[in-house]
Amino acid sequence: MLSEKDFISKPFSTIIENKSFQWSAPSNIALVKYWGKKENQIPANPSISFTLTNCKTITKLAFAKKKTDNKFTFDLFFEGKPKEEFKPKILKFFERIEIYCPYLKDYHFTIDTENTFPHSSGIASSASGMAALSMNIMSLEKALNPNMTEEYFYQKASFLARLGSGSACRSVKGNVIVWGKHTEFNGSSDLFGVEFPSNIHPNFKNYQDTILLVDKGEKQVSSTVGHDLMYNHPFAEQRFAQAHHNLSVIKRVLETGDLDEFVKIVESEALTLHAMMMTSLPYFILMKPNTLEIVNRLWKYRNETKIPVCFTLDAGANVHVLYPENVRESVLQFIKNELVGYCQNGQYICDTIGTGAIKI
Repeated sequence: MLSEKDFISKPFSTIIENKSFQWSAPSNIALVKYWGKKENQIPANPSISFTLTNCKTITKLAFAKKKTDNKFTFDLFFEGKPKEEFKPKILKFFERIEIYCPYLKDYHFTIDTENTFPHSSGIASSASGMAALSMNIMSLEKALNPNMTEEYFYQKASFLARLGSGSACRSVKGNVIVWGKHTEFNGSSDLFGVEFPSNIHPNFKNYQDTILLVDKGEKQVSSTVGHDLMYNHPFAEQRFAQAHHNLSVIKRVLETGDLDEFVKIVESEALTLHAMMMTSLPYFILMKPNTLEIVNRLWKYRNETKIPVCFTLDAGANVHVLYPENVRESVLQFIKNELVGYCQNGQYICDTIGTGAIKI
């Protein structure tokens, strides 16, 4: 079992003066949610997610060796323009990973990044952004250490991404990712995400996620603040136990293709996440009236048609509508007919289960 020490890079004999890499990394949507964390971005409970395809961040990292300097230096551009307000988060990330990547201070970096989904669309971009940046950093490390194995490359990329944004470790590789130690998942780790260890039933192949943009505003509560609310939460221990149980159930569901059980677990997890926020101190209601309208119409549609469509939510108002590929036309027609009116400016994004980060 790998420990943090295994990710500390040794001095390299290879010298690289300048180079650039470019990666895209997708967002992901958790089916069993992680809410609450310990020190160093360790999750309080394990989680499992679908990696997406279309909602992604594309990041180019160019670097040039410095003569002397013992500081992190970088320029940051978002969609082609300097973005000063993003820099503190990147600096904090570099400081956090310095022990594992001491070579970062040897270079001046130029980071060019963009999202394929609208900025402030209410879709978390920290997962895709930190994953894409981590893939580039690992490309630099692999250039300095050409003997690195592919397995180590991806494990350390996920490990670094986690230190930037917890859920980013689930955006590195694979279509279904488990993060956090769980007795039924061999090789599962709190330090990085791992691919689902057994065969996934054909029912979940090309699973669809249509994201209904109910509220495109800034997050009402940051993820960091939200996770911190679990420290003294009266229901925290029950929640962590529930997550372990639900992960066991969803493992069997993904293996057997039981769509009815999938619907129950995924919706229960979404509502539990929001219940934890409603019962914390301070408390938050992150759903909007339109979120509830969508949920109720979706339930009515499912009862009437028996189509196994369900919803999940992140820590916000937007609704992820999940359904198998073979009912895509029917569900999209229902979304256009009945749900688009509840979206801000009628906006929604069609996505599907993906495979992780891609080198460009």
